Formats: sequence, C-alpha cells, structure tokens
Amino acid sequence: MGNRLSKIYTRTGDDGTTGLADGTRVPKDDPRVEAYGTLDELNSVLGVLLAEPLPKDVAEALQPIQHELFDLGSEFCLPGYKAITAEHVQRLETILDRFNENLPPLKEFILPGGSRAATLCHLARTVCRRAERRAWALHRQHPQNPESIKYLNRLSDLLFVLARVIAHQGGDSEILWKHERAHKV
Repeated sequence: MGNRLSKIYTRTGDDGTTGLADGTRVPKDDPRVEAYGTLDELNSVLGVLLAEPLPKDVAEALQPIQHELFDLGSEFCLPGYKAITAEHVQRLETILDRFNENLPPLKEFILPGGSRAATLCHLARTVCRRAERRAWALHRQHPQNPESIKYLNRLSDLLFVLARVIAHQGGDSEILWKHERAHKV
C-alpha cells in the first residue's frame, strides 16, 4: 500500500463539510460523521484501556475489537458497504458468556470506579452506548446494516462484563450503588 495520507491537512473541511469514502461532501455534524466519529472516540478509549496492565485474556479479547470498530466506521463512512456480520455479533456473545460465567451474580447496580483499568472499561462502555445511539440516529435517516447496531449493543454489554472481570481479577472490589442511603436536601 502506498502513502494514503501523505498530506494531513487538506483545507477541504474549512467550510464545515467533510468527505465520505465515496467522495460525497456532508456537513461535519451529519449523522454519518457523528456515528463514525463516536466509533473513533470509542476506539481511542479502548486504546487507552489497552495501555493499562490488563489480564491477558481481557487484552486478547479487546485487540481484535479495535480493528472491527475501524471496519464498522467504514460502514458508516461508505454508504452501502457492509463489514460486520452476524458472526461478529455471535463472537462477542461467546466471549461475553465465557467471561460472565465466573463472575458472581449481580444484586445491585455497579458504579464506575475501582481500579483505573476497570474505570476506563466503564468509560469505554458509556462511549459505546453513545455510539449505538448515534448509529440508531443514522439508521433512522439512512438504513444501516442491522448487524452493526447489534454489534455495538453486544459490545457495550461485553465492556460492562470486562470491567467486572478486571475488578475481580485485580483484587479490587466493585462499587455498588447504595440506593437506600440517606438523602439530604
């Protein structure tokens, strides 16, 4: 592959538009740009998480997801292109089930916190939820690959479970929401 980005600045976005992969110019706040931009943010948060010391099995589960998020961003950037399949969704479900199997059952909501890595995983989960919302907003205007939206839904579930795994494997306790605490006005 040659130099794809030999010049970083193009000045073509100075008018508030950006180019999609098919050459179409759209506003920078177009639902497509919002969708793939949020995936880029999610991928960056996963990169920060992967820079932390993590259990090997967690890191191995997350690394291919970064590539798949880039593929998914290509779907949003190139109308009609499909990269995510039912097999991708099934793989996330299999990973999720494997990690969830050894966790204690939940009886309360968990607050983001504990170790830095667990907290970053919760941050990735919330960005993933936003990416899913952006994907649905795009889908309402321009129908998208349904497997892609399912993928984001499963990924946010997986990130929740991985935050729990990171906390438990690191010896940290999960911070449970105290719903019956005294309220002061």
